[in-house]
Amino acid sequence: MINFQYARASDVADAVRQIAAAPGAKFIAGGTNLIDLMRKDVMRPERLIDISRLPLKTVEDTAEGGLRIGALVPNSDLAYHPLIAQRYPLLGSAILAGASQQLRNMASTGGNLLQRTRCAYFYDTVTPCNKREPGSGCSAIAGHNRMHAILGTSEACIATHPSDMCVALAALDAKVRVAGPSGERAIAFADFHRLPGDTPQRDTNLAPDELIVAIELPARGFAANYSYLKIRDRLSYAFALVSVAAALDLSGGRIREARLALGGVAHKPWRDRAAEAALQGQEPGPASFGRAADVLLHAAKGFAHNSFKIDLARRAIVRTLTQAANATPQSQSDKRIR
Repeated sequence: MINFQYARASDVADAVRQIAAAPGAKFIAGGTNLIDLMRKDVMRPERLIDISRLPLKTVEDTAEGGLRIGALVPNSDLAYHPLIAQRYPLLGSAILAGASQQLRNMASTGGNLLQRTRCAYFYDTVTPCNKREPGSGCSAIAGHNRMHAILGTSEACIATHPSDMCVALAALDAKVRVAGPSGERAIAFADFHRLPGDTPQRDTNLAPDELIVAIELPARGFAANYSYLKIRDRLSYAFALVSVAAALDLSGGRIREARLALGGVAHKPWRDRAAEAALQGQEPGPASFGRAADVLLHAAKGFAHNSFKIDLARRAIVRTLTQAANATPQSQSDKRIR
């Protein structure tokens, strides 16, 4: 563990002022990922700005009929919040698929968005990693890459984004509210996380002097026909090989609207609007679901140890859409896949 300075922010404006004045600083709230990164010498912030006491822990209705979720709402509180359970059960299900109860108690909503990849080479400071040390190379491309990306990769990085919650937020068309020196702005969730390109060290489009203050959900929550399915090596406390968030609006035996996002397959939650469009107007069933999966995966590329994920993703997409269409969402307590 390195030496660092510690300060506590008194309000959002103070937090923004402090981070703008100390470019080497990081915000800390639950610390469930940052502390690990510091202990393993992957990140070495010179100053930690504690935001855990800021008034960002409410869940409230918006004028547009949606919900505004404060950035410091603990993941466990959010998963079991009555408004989430009633109107956005896809989000609650995805949260409960991630981590452990203890970690969810500590992890904040805003911090969940900023998780770093769990690529083993990123955490191993004696191996080259463009994400940890730009220009040093990617050890995963020719290394053990069983958990790595099959979509949106680059020659610089094939790491995956680890969050479950973010996959559901992508499917639900959320927005990220951030505060910075110029005031508050909204970032569409699809634009918040980045593909690696030639700058894999940047995970998001959040500016270094900005603070996440809330997540906004639109009015439409797809509470009737949804499912979140996570395929992993063991049934709890494991990151996804492939996860799928699916939501359908059904009318007259046809799909009026579809949402489809994947986790564990790319550097960001992977939502494919072309695959969603392929489902629109179709009868729900294996044939239409399979065609949508083919659209989503047409550019998928496997590496030495993870090509199996392409077929796994296809089957997971079909299964999750089937669960959504049948209104039989995947249980996150009884994890057997039905």
